[in-house]
Amino acid sequence: MKTTTPLLLAFLAGSVLTLTSQELKQATSSPEGEPFSYVLSDVSYVSDAVFMGRRDTVAAPYLLPSLGYYHKSGFYADASLSYLLAEGEGRVDLVLASAGYQASGERWSGGAAVTAYFFDQDSYNVQSETVAGLTGLLGYDWKVVETQVSLHGFFGPDEGADYFLGLTLMKDLKDTQQHWLFRPQVSLYAGSQYFYQAYYNTSRLGNRKDSGRGQGSSMEPFSELQIDEVAAFKVLNVEFGLPVHFFQKHWIITASPYLSLPQSPATVSGAEMDYEEDLKPVFYISAGISYWW
Repeated sequence: MKTTTPLLLAFLAGSVLTLTSQELKQATSSPEGEPFSYVLSDVSYVSDAVFMGRRDTVAAPYLLPSLGYYHKSGFYADASLSYLLAEGEGRVDLVLASAGYQASGERWSGGAAVTAYFFDQDSYNVQSETVAGLTGLLGYDWKVVETQVSLHGFFGPDEGADYFLGLTLMKDLKDTQQHWLFRPQVSLYAGSQYFYQAYYNTSRLGNRKDSGRGQGSSMEPFSELQIDEVAAFKVLNVEFGLPVHFFQKHWIITASPYLSLPQSPATVSGAEMDYEEDLKPVFYISAGISYWW
């Protein structure tokens, strides 16, 4: 079973599923046969936008409707919008479109995708300066545990590009009737922090795009904040998750709690400040319902 990783959800960070036709047949007790094409619609909720363990001082809960088409060849395209549910907000904060390819064998799986991000100009999402991303995934099932290695590139209009390496260990636990799937997992991500520097310069510590919101909104704006060693490749996040999926014919219900343990706190410097952030564990949840046909 494949799920969109928390890293690709920035976000999205929700429970949207990308399933191969073979997996759909197994989950719904349909006859075995050749791969087939399908459409997947989904409505998800995520309690906060968390990226690499980082989040804003103000929670960013999202409602996430999405629609995707998955061809039997492995190619797919989907689109989603993220409606911000925070008090006093109520807007489409992000529109996301992606296209890619996925493939799997008896014990391996892999894929690649390109994604375009369209954030609202007032977004305080920690990834809001991202405009495009590239992702590659390669997984192997060792039977005792499944490993997944991911490579990611994220690009903004001004700052340097960020590159991340992820490693996930997971284990699928299914009931005999193939209705329930539990997937305990632990992930480690390492990379650079240009995205975080851009976020500090637009949405944190007095630099709010919309000055009426969040911690530091009454402060005088800082200019050209810098994160020390922003290009250095560091461990940024360790995350534990327990996605739970329920399958009933063409319906899929998902609930996923996550505990994020951010690593490598940033030291932020500017003309008027020298600040080392205090990173704390973050707990967030996502839940959704999908229908495929």
